[in-house]
This record gives sequence, structure tokens and C-alpha cells, in this order.
Amino acid sequence: MIEKHLTLDDVAPQIFYGAGNCNMRLLKSLYPKLRIVARDDVLHIMGDEVEMSAFEDNLQRLIRHTLTYNRLTEEDIVKITRGEKAGENTPKGAILYSVGGKPISPRSENQKQIVASFQHHDLTFITGPAGSGKTYLSIALAVKAYKEKSIRRIILSRPAVEAGEKLGFLPGDMREKIDPYLQPLYDALEDMIPAQKLREMMEQNIVQIAPLAFMRGRTLNDAVVILDEAQNTTSAQLRMFLTRMGQNCRMIVTGDPSQVDLPKGVRSGLVEALDILGQVEGVGFVRMNKSDIVRHKLVTKIVEAYESTDKN
Repeated sequence: MIEKHLTLDDVAPQIFYGAGNCNMRLLKSLYPKLRIVARDDVLHIMGDEVEMSAFEDNLQRLIRHTLTYNRLTEEDIVKITRGEKAGENTPKGAILYSVGGKPISPRSENQKQIVASFQHHDLTFITGPAGSGKTYLSIALAVKAYKEKSIRRIILSRPAVEAGEKLGFLPGDMREKIDPYLQPLYDALEDMIPAQKLREMMEQNIVQIAPLAFMRGRTLNDAVVILDEAQNTTSAQLRMFLTRMGQNCRMIVTGDPSQVDLPKGVRSGLVEALDILGQVEGVGFVRMNKSDIVRHKLVTKIVEAYESTDKN
């Protein structure tokens, strides 16, 4: 008889164990010669050596399945322990699966270009209208890179221009003042990483979300770094951000040049960077348009209406 402690690396325990621990009850019934006790993200196992070896092999398959599909059903467990293929075939071009188990895939040609640019460039600029999936797809690519262990951190940032970088009038401490402004970034992450796992990753600084001002003085290594709403950066701010790039770092800069909220007379750092860096080798550019909008169908009509007004 032997005893081992096995860790559910990167897997959300609540998904792996199942509702009311139904998955654990099934695993215990499939391995009657083992005593299996689950505590947090560690499995304490004692029992027959041969059955222990079989359990370890299948546990790794179960973990890989859970990481891929963001879910684990009793049917999946039975198939995997029998050596059968479980889960759906991953749709062509799918980046990863959401917490709800739906594949997250590029939905337009320009969104496919985002994926291609991320794969081939360490720095990618993505411009386009609201609702075209710039931020959501960028975060999906960052989460995938983390799951594949090609990076160790995901860093998301925004310039707090609408709040004027003067957050004192809001209630609470600095984190409570900033969080509402950064909520769109949390929304995307919560779609892709189970809530408890996301909290753990933020506590461990694996996922970091902060205003642009917090980037100053840092060197960002082994990370995917996303700057959202970059049209609201000044020239100095965007230059500061771009020069934070360290070793094994990939950056994505997103923005909509038609929605600049800077004071009148201040040129957008994003608009300037598109001009200055347009011919720099190793920098990718994806320019999206209203045909890429994937929100409610009215969003496209709203964008078109405002564009028509702007031209008059």
C-alpha cells in the first residue's frame, strides 16, 4: 500500500470535483482499491500500487480535459478512464473555451488577423470601433498563452482618462476607486477563468489589472501585456508603456481613434504611435471596422449613424 499527494495544477477545484462533489464520488467508485480525499486543490490518495498508477495516468488526462474545455462531466470521466475520447472536437480556429463551455473563436477575417498577428509579432496594435472584439479576443489570447505555460503573467491596463486620473472623489480605498473603471477587463476574464481560480491568480499577481500610471518604472518579463482604450493615452504615456517590454513579453495595444477623450488640443498617443511605428519591423497592425462588430446588431447602426454625423 502506498500514499501520494497529487495537485490539480491550474485547474479550478470546483469544476474538477463537480456539483456536490459528484465527480469525486464517481472517481472513488471507479477506483475501489484507493482511498481518495480531496482538500482544496490537493488529492490525498492511499491504496493499491497498480491502481494508483492507473489513477495517476488518468488524472493527468482529466486535468488536461478540464483545462481545455473549462468543464468536466461524469460522462467525460467515464470515457477518459476507459481510454476513450471525451468532449467535443475543438472547432477550427478556437482559441479556448469559456467558463460556460462555449468555444471562443475569431468571428471575422480581421479577428483572425488579430490571432495571426499575436502569433508572429511581439507588439500588436489593434484599432477599431466599439464592439469589434478587440479587448475580448486579446484577453482570450493572453489566457491561452498562460494555460500553455508560454508566459507566467497576464497584465491588463487602461489609462484612467475619464476619471481624470483624479480618483479622490470616489468612495473607498485606491483599489475600490479604480475597480469600476477597469470592470470591462474583469468581465472578459470572468468569462474565461472560473471565479475562484481568478481570485487566486490575482492574489498571486499572476493576473494584474491596473491603471496605466501604475506601469511606470516596471520591466515586464514573461508576460502578455494588454493596454486597452489606448486612444486616451498621451504621447508620453504610450511611450512609457511600450518601453516597459522585457524578455519573453508580448504586448497588445487596443483603441478606437474615433473615441478620444483627451482634452482639446492634446494629440492621442495611439494616433501618433500608428504614424511613428507604421514601418517598424516586428510590429503588427490590425485595423478593424464596423463589419467586425459582434455586439447587438444595433451597435453597428449606432456606429454608422455617428460616422455619418461626423462627416457632415
